Amino acid sequence: MITGNKGEWSEIYVLLKLLGDKNLYAGDAALNKIESLFYPIIKIIRNESGGNFEYTIEGDIVLISGNREELRIPVSTFTIEAAKLLTSIKGATGVFSLPGTEEFMQYIYCTTLKAKSTSKTDIRIVIHDQRINQSSELGFSIKSNIGAKSTLLNPGKTTNFIYAIENTSISESEIQRINRIDGPSKIKDRISEIKSANGHLKYKSLEQDIFKNNLILIDSLLPNILSEMVLKFFTSSLSSVKSLCQEVSNCNPLNFDNQHSHAFYEYKIKRFLTDVALGMMPSKVWNGHYDATGGYLIVKENGDILCYHIYNRNQFEDYLFENTKLETASSTRHEFGSIYTNTDNELYFKLNLQIRFN
Repeated sequence: MITGNKGEWSEIYVLLKLLGDKNLYAGDAALNKIESLFYPIIKIIRNESGGNFEYTIEGDIVLISGNREELRIPVSTFTIEAAKLLTSIKGATGVFSLPGTEEFMQYIYCTTLKAKSTSKTDIRIVIHDQRINQSSELGFSIKSNIGAKSTLLNPGKTTNFIYAIENTSISESEIQRINRIDGPSKIKDRISEIKSANGHLKYKSLEQDIFKNNLILIDSLLPNILSEMVLKFFTSSLSSVKSLCQEVSNCNPLNFDNQHSHAFYEYKIKRFLTDVALGMMPSKVWNGHYDATGGYLIVKENGDILCYHIYNRNQFEDYLFENTKLETASSTRHEFGSIYTNTDNELYFKLNLQIRFN
């Protein structure tokens, strides 16, 4: 029996729905379908335990080929099965099985919910770009809005930013008192106490060099910009990437030349979000090569699937910029949010970066 959560079952839904639709529609930054911008699907490729299987659309028939008996199934069958699966996913909770869908999966040679992958690519699709009259095989990452919102950047000690506490001397007993502050807003409350003692948090570095250097590779000032956004998140009511970026831009802590209204902060943050979405991971050296070569497929709550294609980079960047937010991860698990001292008895404080879709 196959079991999975809403996000995992959504991967099978994408396979069935796209084979039924035969086209991949682009979306705008507000998750609206752009009816005039779509890509005809030639085939979808899945890497199963039994090898690669190709689902080729030939008119109103889907030809399934691999190292097993060739199948020819009407496109309409996939439309029907996708609709039934969508209804089942919406009505389920937690981890669940769907025997009816599993039976159809076995018939079309799908043995797992998630195709084998060592990268951010969840599905491989050969599409035809009518504007340049060219077909390409592209890898897409799937994000489903049917269940819990997906994480764009997973938290870890790797994503901890280190700040020096300047302009104050706090006693050991006072440090212990501040570190004991608990509750849902404990990080903000601890920073507030530091400020009450005239302390000022100033970015020093990241906890791990790989992530720091990945950021510098994207843009040499990116660690500083993100450190300002993270600090603003933990000291204000702002959480969306867009609002935090705009607030930091208004303050202009890096003293960019704004006389001609260049969007320095927004441009650099959009580059960062795009690289994270398509391949960059905090714990691995980033070489700039995208894993998800096509972009993102978003499953909307109503079942529509929208494509954010890196061919249309501006729309893809706008989608990421306007649909992501910072979140507070577990401070215990990732060891941040407490005052500590170094060997020279200087005071430091760590804050963590986690980014999730709205």
